[in-house]
Amino acid sequence: MKVIIDFDGTLTAEETQVQALSEKALNTLANEIISAPLEQLRADYAATRARLLQAPHLHGWKVNGLLASYCDEGAFILNTSTLQAMLGENDSYRAAVNLRFADAEYDPVADCTNYLFHRHTAEIPPAFRPAAPGVLSQLLDDPERTPVILTNSRGDKVLGQLAVLGFERAVPVLGDTRQYDMDPAWGQTFAHPHLGGIQVWPIAGNYAVDLRRPAYHRALVAARAEDPRVAVVADTFSLPGALPLMMGIPFLLLRTVYTPQWCAEAVAAHPLGRVLDDLAELPATLDSLPI
Repeated sequence: MKVIIDFDGTLTAEETQVQALSEKALNTLANEIISAPLEQLRADYAATRARLLQAPHLHGWKVNGLLASYCDEGAFILNTSTLQAMLGENDSYRAAVNLRFADAEYDPVADCTNYLFHRHTAEIPPAFRPAAPGVLSQLLDDPERTPVILTNSRGDKVLGQLAVLGFERAVPVLGDTRQYDMDPAWGQTFAHPHLGGIQVWPIAGNYAVDLRRPAYHRALVAARAEDPRVAVVADTFSLPGALPLMMGIPFLLLRTVYTPQWCAEAVAAHPLGRVLDDLAELPATLDSLPI
């Protein structure tokens, strides 16, 4: 079995890193991109973050006009969502970002927040969850399982951070998966047991997860071509979890201090979904999967 394990937030406790990440991002904005006073940016960030959390079902990380994730599904996701809203809703901030990211792949604000994330997560030392070294070691020693690290970041960054664990052999990394890469023109549909072919998965409580993620879909198809027995493990639902479930791939959600209840309920209700209360539960839970 190929066990695809998300890096940030799953193997690491990103809730302990996000303050450093946001401070680095605000410093870069102040000194290199917007040239606004740092204290002003800090105040705007705090106000925007509080506003988003008052109604998280209305806000999130948007790419190409589609919602990639609700803002409160992860500590790093909340940071990205806050920066997107702060930069996109302020005319002077947006103008400076448009100038700096004029040749944007997505749009200037999305490219700016991607740049800040990838640059500064590479600068922050990893904060591995207590169970991470033991779980990875157990999987590496299991001849029936191959752990693969999933990340939207470049593989070399993650390999460098994994190196501090001191494993004798490198853990394979599936990098630059772009789970956030949303494409409104992508025509792929997925079979829902009650709704038929869908592109957006409606969830109880008026939530909905958009499945139009062609880059991530290609990565999962390629992984399953190498080994049809695949499972995905992550700390968030919309970005890495919903698409595998709709593709018939088991998904294990690590419940953290920031996990919304609706995400855990959606995963638990699916026949191929499992919810972990601790990463240490992963090996035994893999034994229970119907694959």
